[in-house]
Formats: sequence, structure tokens, C-alpha cells
Amino acid sequence: MDIREAAEFLRTHDEYLILTHKRPDGDTIGCAAGLCRALRKLGKTACVLPDPDATTLLAGYLDGLTAPEGYVPSTVVSVDMAALGLLPNAAQPYRDRIDLAIDHHPSQEFFARETCLEADKAACGEIVWKICVELGTMDAEIAAPLYVAVSTDCGCFVYANTTPHTHRVAAALMEQGIPFQDLNKRHFRTKSMRRMKLEGLILQNMRLYHGGTVAVAPVSLDMMAQAGATSEDTDDLAAFLGQIEGVLHTATIREHEGGECRISLRTRAELLNATQVCARLGGGGHKAASGCSVKGTVEEAERAILAAIDEQLAQSAQDRH
Repeated sequence: MDIREAAEFLRTHDEYLILTHKRPDGDTIGCAAGLCRALRKLGKTACVLPDPDATTLLAGYLDGLTAPEGYVPSTVVSVDMAALGLLPNAAQPYRDRIDLAIDHHPSQEFFARETCLEADKAACGEIVWKICVELGTMDAEIAAPLYVAVSTDCGCFVYANTTPHTHRVAAALMEQGIPFQDLNKRHFRTKSMRRMKLEGLILQNMRLYHGGTVAVAPVSLDMMAQAGATSEDTDDLAAFLGQIEGVLHTATIREHEGGECRISLRTRAELLNATQVCARLGGGGHKAASGCSVKGTVEEAERAILAAIDEQLAQSAQDRH
């Protein structure tokens, strides 16, 4: 579906349930909040499926929007979700009845009955903004969470995925009179003391490879305990490593209970395709930002991601020749 077709679909259906992906970020939460408010402005019944994994930093955008217990939807929409494997546990009953997926991931698996995909957009929020404009619903209450969606997925407009369209969308959202300065401070210029301690431990324990161009950092359960940190203090740690001079590609390895490590990879996409690296370990995402999970210890996960990076670098060199 294109934008007009998606907007028409939303006009002609009702009783919506909007799904976000597991370990929700600003893009999926912001899109869900903005779309839900837009649908309600059209007079539709619309709710967002509650996700207990949403951090307190993001959960507030869903205040008054989550589905009550016993809510039975007629139409199910997912936002910023590329695959059914990203559904949180609470969304599993809807895995075979998603009517519309709105997404920007090149790895979209087309699991829904209809899909509105624009893989060249930095954030799904850009697509939802276009849909809301087509619906004629845009206002400050809708614009604020969409600004969070767009700005967080491009690192406050500094990541390589940022495009002129991203800036135009941000400008249009700001023109609605949103408190963008407060939003930017909340999401990009405020850190807990626990986060600051965790960053110190990460710097102590990280390793550099490939002449200092690849940084790999463990985030072990022990380090989390030392810092007194929770999952709310671990947002976008991979971007933090990328601030080190000379580093082009970063991998953070977050240890979880049960012997699983989740890896977040950030790369200079023109030099190393993050999607292809993570695909070697069963993951995926974007060319410059992808993720995967590895069973085993932090050390085993580090060896696995380094091997995948080495294989992809060798493959890229071979392709160039």
C-alpha cells in the first residue's frame, strides 16, 4: 500500500488495536501514540496494546491510550515492526490477524494482510506523519510523539540514516507548536547517575579491533549490578561507543538471564553492512543499525560477532574486486 491507500484503509475500518515491537524504542512507541490519537480524532475507537517492557521514559506517551482488559479489536495494525519474531508476548494472539503493517525496515517480512513500507525513511514516524497529513488530523498532541519517533531513530538527526525528508518532517512537526526543546533535553541530554556509572564501566571493559576502528563492549549482568543499572539505563549504548575518535563500527553485548546475549551493532554502512553482519547470526535490521541474539557467555558472543564482522568485511572486499 502507498500512503493514500493506507490512509483510506484507516478511514474505512474501526475498533483498532495498535501493536508495538518488543523492547520498544522511541520510534515504535511514538508511532503508536501518534497514530492512536489520529484515529481517535477521526472518531474511531483505537487503543495501543500495553507493553510492560516500555521504559518510564517512553511509557508516558501512551497514557490514556492503552487497551483496557477485555478489549476486542476488529482491526490490528503494527508499527515499526519488520517481522513476527518482534512481537511481544502479549501480542502473540494477534500474530495471524495483523491487518496493516506500517514500517520502514528493508528486512520487512510482509507478515500482515496489507503493508505500507517505505524503506528509505530514517524512521517509521516519517511514514505515520505522512499518513496523518493525508488523514487531515495533524495537531500538537499527535505531532509530539511523532517527533520523538523521528528524532530518536536518527539520533537527534546525526545518524547516517538522516535525510532531507527527515528534516522536513521534523520541521513540519515543530510547526505544530510542540515543546521540541523539552523533548530533545529529555531524550538526548539527560542521563541518570546509574547510566553514567555504567558508561564508565563500559569504557573500562571495551576492546578495540581492526586498528581501533571496531569497538566491542560487554554489558554484563555483573556490570549492571555494579552500576545499579536497569534496562532503562541501557538505551542506545552502541551510539555512545561511536563517539570514540577513530571508531567506525560498534557492537554492544548485553548479557541477559538464561544464557542469552543481545548484540546491538552500529556501522558506517558504506563500509560495513550491519544487516548482513547480523543476518549471519540470525538477526537483522538496517544497513547501519542492526541486532541479533547469541546463546552463550559474553565472551562467546564477542567471538561470534567479531567472526561475523570479519566474514562480512572479507565478503565486501571480494565483492569490490
